[in-house]
Parts: sequence; C-alpha cells; structure tokens
Amino acid sequence: MVLFSAPHCGACRAWKTLLPQALADMADAFHEVDVSEATGIARYFDIFHLPTVYLYRDGRFHAELQCEARREAIRQAVRALLAAPAQSEP
Repeated sequence: MVLFSAPHCGACRAWKTLLPQALADMADAFHEVDVSEATGIARYFDIFHLPTVYLYRDGRFHAELQCEARREAIRQAVRALLAAPAQSEP
C-alpha cells in the first residue's frame, strides 16, 4: 500500500491512520509519500488529488484504491481489487 499525501491534508491524515487499522491482516507494508517533499514522484505518477492510495502486490502495481474512508469499505474494495488481474502502472 502506498499513500500519497501531504501534511496539511486532513483527509490524508485520516487515511494514514485508517489504512493500517483496516488492512492489518491483509497488507504486509504501508508506505507514505509526502508529495510536498517528493514533488517529482507526484509528477511521475500524475498525482493530482490527495489522498491517493496505490495497491501493490508482490512488487507489481495492482490498482488504485478508490472507496469511502470506512474500514469495511476499504476491506471490500481491496478484496475486489486483489481478485482482479494486476493493471499497468499509471
């Protein structure tokens, strides 16, 4: 799981707390990219909206997570995305 966020973003702070709680038994690692510090990475991935969450499995991009910021919604979305084939990196 990679969370693209910024310190001034309230939704980003909420997702930063929520993701590890919601996916403790489903994800091995959580990484955060502070786009205010890593602007080149944000441009490379065309990150325009914060927070943005990318799901990787076995080192390969799988999908962008798009769902409500609720524990069960996150879990259901991740299960569905992992059941589908991996996608090309954005």
